[in-house]
Order: sequence, then structure tokens, then C-alpha cells
Amino acid sequence: MDLGLSNDEWTAILLSLRVSVVAMFASLPFGIAVALLLARGRFYGKAVVNGIVHLPLILPPVVTGFILLIVFGRRGPIGSLLDQYFGIVFSFRWTGAALACAVMGFPLMVRSIRLSIEAIDRRIEEAAGTLGASPLWVFLTVTLPLTTPGIIVGMILSFAKAMGEFGATITFVSNIPGETQTLSSAIYTFTQVPGGDAGAMRLTLVAIVISMAALLASEFMAHLAGRRINPE
Repeated sequence: MDLGLSNDEWTAILLSLRVSVVAMFASLPFGIAVALLLARGRFYGKAVVNGIVHLPLILPPVVTGFILLIVFGRRGPIGSLLDQYFGIVFSFRWTGAALACAVMGFPLMVRSIRLSIEAIDRRIEEAAGTLGASPLWVFLTVTLPLTTPGIIVGMILSFAKAMGEFGATITFVSNIPGETQTLSSAIYTFTQVPGGDAGAMRLTLVAIVISMAALLASEFMAHLAGRRINPE
């Protein structure tokens, strides 16, 4: 099979990588904050917050995309304000694809980081506190480093989810070649035209290679982080 990729196919691949990386890093600070809140926080309605965070995992992706379109579209309550006062537009832009991918991958990131935080021995943090360290300093120098493996895994899972996202993205930002056509939507486009099987297969192989590389990288990086925290 000819694996030579056309310029349009390369554009879709590079756009997917761009969207996935932006979605991963943009959601990381929020993921750490929410994971810490769910792992350590004690407040009324915690179960509701946890349910809202994980809702994208069980909702049909097109529903999530439609909600994003209603809220962040040019006429939406948030989208109109962002457009009017900051000139930021998400709908039918690659930034909107990044937003949709960040929302879809957010539950995976939060869950991974939360489990890592819950596995930390609280006595280590308490010992740092007795030595005069402030709560913020304890978090930055003790909690965060110990959470590194979970953070890495969460980032890679978010990236992999973003690479494969389709439903929420195509609903929110459509399938515009060169602007919002990601790897998944390009594959879908190929399947809708006669003789497009070869192109769909080429991009499918690319998607498999990228996803497998991301998973292997997460395992390797998490292993290295774990060895730095607990050297044998």
C-alpha cells in the first residue's frame, strides 16, 4: 500500500498534534487543581462536582459538542462575551477544537492525578509542615513532586483522547479543511467518498502509530519519575 501522504493529510495530522498538545497543556493547571480538590477537599456537594467532572465520559460526544456550541458559540453566554471584549472566538476555529478535546480528556487527567494524590502518605506532608513549611510550599515541594507519575499519565491520556476525539469536535467546530479538520474527521471524510478507503487506511495507520507512541512514552516517563521519587 502506498503510504505517501498528501499535503491535506499532513495538514490534518499536524493540526491534530497541535490541537492535542494545546488541549493537554491548557487543561493541566485546572486538572491538578480539581484533582487536589476532589482528593483532599471536604465540602457539601463533592459528589455532584465529581459527577460533573466525569460527565463527558458518559455523555455522547455530540451532546458535549452541542453544549459547547451553545455556551461558547458567538451567541452563547460565554462565547459572546469573549468575542466582544477579548476578540476570542472558539466556534468553527482550531481553538474550539482544542477546547472540545480538553473537555473530553479532562476526566481522564483528573482521575489519574487524583489517584496519585490519594496514594501519598499524608505523614510526609505533615512532617514538612512541622518543620515550618507553609501549606503552599508543602504542596510545591512535597505533594506535587510525589504526584508527578500521575500527572504524566494524566497528560498522556488527555493527549491520546484528544488525538482520537471526533464527535464533540465535529459538532462544535465542524469539519473545515485546513482549519478544524483533525485526523479523525479527515478519516471520516475519506470514508464518505468513493475510493477513499486508501486515504482512510493511511491516516488510520498514522493514528495508531501516534497513539501507541504516546502510551509507550507515558509508561517510560512515569517509570522514570517513579524511580526518581523512590530510588531502589
